Order: sequence, then C-alpha cells, then structure tokens
Amino acid sequence: MKRLFHLASPGAWDEAKRNGSLEPASLASEGFVHLSFGEQVAGTLSMHFARGRSDAQELLLLELDAAALGAKLVVEPSRGGALFPHLYRALVPTDVVAVHRIARADGDHWDLPPLG
Repeated sequence: MKRLFHLASPGAWDEAKRNGSLEPASLASEGFVHLSFGEQVAGTLSMHFARGRSDAQELLLLELDAAALGAKLVVEPSRGGALFPHLYRALVPTDVVAVHRIARADGDHWDLPPLG
C-alpha cells in the first residue's frame, strides 16, 4: 500500500502521546480519521489549511504504518470522487512511523518532505 499521512497540530500530537490516542473532530462527527496518500497532501493542505481558514504556521505530517491500521483502514471515494484512506478508529502513537514538521513557506505554500 502507498504511504499514508495525517496532518496534526504539534499540540494535538503531544496530547496523543500523553493520552495514548489522537481523536480528531472528524472521528466524532464523521466516524473516521481523514488520511491522505502522499500525492494528496498538498491538496489537503490547500483545502483545509489555506489562509483565511487556518492561521497555522506549523503542522506535523504524521506518516503511518498502513499495515498496522488493519481492517479499520478503508479506501473510499471522498472529495470529487477521488479515493482517500479513512481510518475508522482513533490513531495511536504506535501507528506513526515518522513525524515530519512542516511550515508555511509563503502564502498557502507549505514546505513538504518528499512524499513519493
């Protein structure tokens, strides 16, 4: 499976490490945690973290171990019919294999690591 990613604030990730799980608002409202494939991360940032929508200057890009997510990981149509990975449970710190700090570079551009 392709690499999977979740965007989180540094504070949310710190809390997840303390409490043992990361439960974004979407888990309660939609029943799942939004994830992205590498090629979808820039679009997710543009849609959800554009200026005027978010004043975040720094985020964490959590890279996930897809195999560890098991049957609760479902790839299904979302934005415009594109297939997106959704996790139907909370994220736990052991799901995360790498944490990448990303910063807003200019306007709505974010400095991203290679995601291929």
